[in-house]
Amino acid sequence: MRVRDLEVGYGDKTVLSQVSLDIYKGCITALIGPSGCGKTSFLSTLNRLTDHSDARLAGQILFDGQDLLRDPVDTLGLRRRIGMIFQRPNPFPLSIRRNLELPLKEHGIRDRQVRYRKIEKVLKDVGLWEEVSDRLDASALALSGGQQQRLCIARALVLEPEVLLMDEPCSALDPISSGIVEELILRLRGRYTVVIVTHNLAQARRVANYAGFFWMTERVGKLIEFGLCRHLFEAPRHALTAAYVSGARG
Repeated sequence: MRVRDLEVGYGDKTVLSQVSLDIYKGCITALIGPSGCGKTSFLSTLNRLTDHSDARLAGQILFDGQDLLRDPVDTLGLRRRIGMIFQRPNPFPLSIRRNLELPLKEHGIRDRQVRYRKIEKVLKDVGLWEEVSDRLDASALALSGGQQQRLCIARALVLEPEVLLMDEPCSALDPISSGIVEELILRLRGRYTVVIVTHNLAQARRVANYAGFFWMTERVGKLIEFGLCRHLFEAPRHALTAAYVSGARG
């Protein structure tokens, strides 16, 4: 995925400008920076969730040769290929099984045995199978916060996406649950392309191959620096980046 000169605005207010970066296949890309500098707005453009708002977009987002901002886009199909995990777990108020069956049925998978095999596989992938296999028909809302977030990740993965967008997936969790979800994210590396927004700089260093630092400049969010995560933290090119990752700013 390639992003060039992306601009995002709402009404007459520009919230993000001049964003250009490459998102590399099979890698984890972390987006860091203080609140309000456009990281979530950027993430939402990548699978066209901005269509549900009055956002105006300019620039270019190339995905598999298609410009997502100019070419006709099947948004349902796009969101199957580019899944999204939100800050707070948002399971449907249904059973664990139904949470995973619904997206499969929505995308035309009618065979019950095929659905069951996919559900079992994805629950094993996120480390939930041993915990819930004997209560798949229990309410998903009875799960702990960490289990709910892993179920939401499973719900995105059951559609076999190519890219997974994660908007602060650990911020609403306790430290133990956060650690479990972080370990899961690491296991996804190489199998999926992951873009994660996080305010936890230590987490970004632990999980990411690449990192982008966002900052507010003249009340507009901008990408200040992007590159290998190790280089961004250990040898940042921009003074703002150095100040932020050292804790002097932000």
